[in-house]
Amino acid sequence: MRSYSELFRTREFTPLFVSSCFRTAASTVSGLALGTLVYRATGSPLLSALSMFGPSLAQMVGAATLLSAADRLPPRATVAGIALLFGLGTAVMAVPGLPVWTVFALLLLLGLIQSFGGGVLWGLLTEILAKEGYLLGRSVFNMMSGIAQITGYATGGVLVALLSPRVTLLLAAGLYLAAALTARLGLTARAPRAKGRPSVARTWRANARLFSSPERRTLYLLLWVPNGLIVGCESLYVSYAPDRAGALFAFAALGMFAGDLTTGRLLPPRVRARLGIPVLLLLATPYLFFALRPGVAVAAALVALASIGFGASLIQQERLVALIPDELSGHALGLHTAGMLTLQGVSAALAGGIAQLTSPAQAMTVMAAASVAVTLALTPALLRHRTALPKGRGPESSTPRDRPAEVNSP
Repeated sequence: MRSYSELFRTREFTPLFVSSCFRTAASTVSGLALGTLVYRATGSPLLSALSMFGPSLAQMVGAATLLSAADRLPPRATVAGIALLFGLGTAVMAVPGLPVWTVFALLLLLGLIQSFGGGVLWGLLTEILAKEGYLLGRSVFNMMSGIAQITGYATGGVLVALLSPRVTLLLAAGLYLAAALTARLGLTARAPRAKGRPSVARTWRANARLFSSPERRTLYLLLWVPNGLIVGCESLYVSYAPDRAGALFAFAALGMFAGDLTTGRLLPPRVRARLGIPVLLLLATPYLFFALRPGVAVAAALVALASIGFGASLIQQERLVALIPDELSGHALGLHTAGMLTLQGVSAALAGGIAQLTSPAQAMTVMAAASVAVTLALTPALLRHRTALPKGRGPESSTPRDRPAEVNSP
């Protein structure tokens, strides 16, 4: 699969894509509205950052307990059901006078639910497109995310200014409900990819199996840590420029769109494979200039340039998909999503804490420097463990003992 037209001619890709468009738009609009609402109520950069990215902390708990559900639940019902629950939860957060602690409790509950939702979504994508089409399909989803964030944050900023954060939250809830309806009507009912009931034991066994490969471990860390630290920088946009945060988010999304387009469609595979680390370093380096406290216009240019570096995740995901067994595709990709979101939540908390003690600009600089350091530290391990794979095969395909019966046992 080599073209976008082929993707959209593939049955079920379009409804899955449209449903995800609604969800991403809802997430960006509601995130900005909620961050603004919490910042106005508390004046705290830490709480504002946590309201936008803190629910990701629940992903760590879900990844350790619930992730086996990613391959053991019917995909259509799960994708639609999660969107519905997010819509209801967002509507509740719009209730006037709701205590801040109640808002955070709801966010953590939704984060737990989402901990296996990413695995269900991306596992379903590998079924619809097969592994060969995953990179191109995922790049389209990432570009859509960039466009939806550009429009979502820009629109959200206008809505928050002209209406109110609570009205904006209600509009976001409506987008979540549209996502649920699109998934329910457009997707085909499919059986779960693996047999048996979800359980904590199965989750731990699968996690241990995935982490048994040194290269997979390194890829997971590269997908989680450097990116998460930069999302910590993004979590401070509201406190860095309270009246222009929507513009910073929009320019960051524009850069992400450009990076995903270049990585997923324009770079030849052999060139792409060599650029993973340089592109990941690009993600952090522009944020070092926030030590100079640039104005909003320069800051917007810097975050757009930096966000091109998010394209590195596609390069690392392409390699990861080649290394995972088919029956664990949802679990493995869900582990990537859960770990990524967990590190985003941890980084948001860390960045907010540093900003509380110093300033948002200094906190961004510290987080960017940490991202560069982690990337450089992991690079030797990636180069050491990377080995060539036969086309269409992963390292486990010829070793029966790596396919334990309990993975699919009832």
